[in-house]
Amino acid sequence: MHVIVATDGSRASLVGARQFKWIADSREITDVTVIAVVSPYAAVPFANELGPQKATEMAELSFRDEARTAVDIVAAEFDDWGPAIHTQIRSGSPAQEIIRAAEDLDADLISMAAGSRGLTSTILLGSTASRVQHSAPCPVLICRPTRNSERALG
Repeated sequence: MHVIVATDGSRASLVGARQFKWIADSREITDVTVIAVVSPYAAVPFANELGPQKATEMAELSFRDEARTAVDIVAAEFDDWGPAIHTQIRSGSPAQEIIRAAEDLDADLISMAAGSRGLTSTILLGSTASRVQHSAPCPVLICRPTRNSERALG
């Protein structure tokens, strides 16, 4: 079974990856691909809440470097778990690229956090998660971080 774990660099996406790992049976999973998507039209850089904060000017920020840091942090959650771990940074619309990755990799499942970049934490499902859920070629597991699960991040 090949699983895609999507991250947008948010703490919620890290909690979602941990929730997936908690409920999944690693014996049934052969591959985990952690994916981040950088939007080429973003007005702000990839918002990585997971890595070290860098004090650099906006012009010096690299969207891909921030995405790489976030992907590496989430992928590290699966170290020594069993399945082969892969990482990808894609460019484009987050929902479209996650769906395209699922098609390209013949994924059996997509796991992602809900509403991690939404306007408020009370939004039930973010627009990216909603789009992926409705158009993915495989089942989609939406992990909704709660106050208790976010405490696990410390």
